[in-house]
Amino acid sequence: MNFLVINGHKYYPYAQGRLNKTLFDEIIRILKNNGDEVVTTVVEDGYNVEEEIEKYKNADFIIFQTPMNWFSVPWILKKYFDDVYAHGVFYTGSKEYGRGGLFKGKKYMYSITCNPSEDVFDNPNLFFGVQSPEDLIVALHKIQQFCGMEPVKSYFCFDVVHNPDIEKYMKNLNNHMQIYVLNNYIS
Repeated sequence: MNFLVINGHKYYPYAQGRLNKTLFDEIIRILKNNGDEVVTTVVEDGYNVEEEIEKYKNADFIIFQTPMNWFSVPWILKKYFDDVYAHGVFYTGSKEYGRGGLFKGKKYMYSITCNPSEDVFDNPNLFFGVQSPEDLIVALHKIQQFCGMEPVKSYFCFDVVHNPDIEKYMKNLNNHMQIYVLNNYIS
């Protein structure tokens, strides 16, 4: 299977991206060890729009490794979407809004690092109320679905600033990849 793995981290002195880079590298390692073809993009290193379009055309599955910044992705990843997701290539008009995606049959997954602890979700008495982590990124899902792609369950690393647990994140990522990515097809 052909994978495109994208690192959407934006460097800041207080958020240097070491965890996102570690997860990005682990995703690549898992896929290559499975015998899959992997191409990558590190958005902050720059990109050529035409080359990115070709990467998407050739990919069966796209994985986005990114932090959550202000309840969304870093601005450089949003800019990447704006630059690369061209009308007539990724989507077109349709009678029913949102049904003109041209990348039907492709799957995608978000792998997200975020600061809230897991217990603040799905709890009406805490900050996010009854929202799940997936609810928090619904707009990100709609971007990909607008282009016709199908989601697999997102992977989240919680409490990454105050209580990081790299060993747990790596173990859980491996389990998640096995269940939701590698078991989705026969390589």
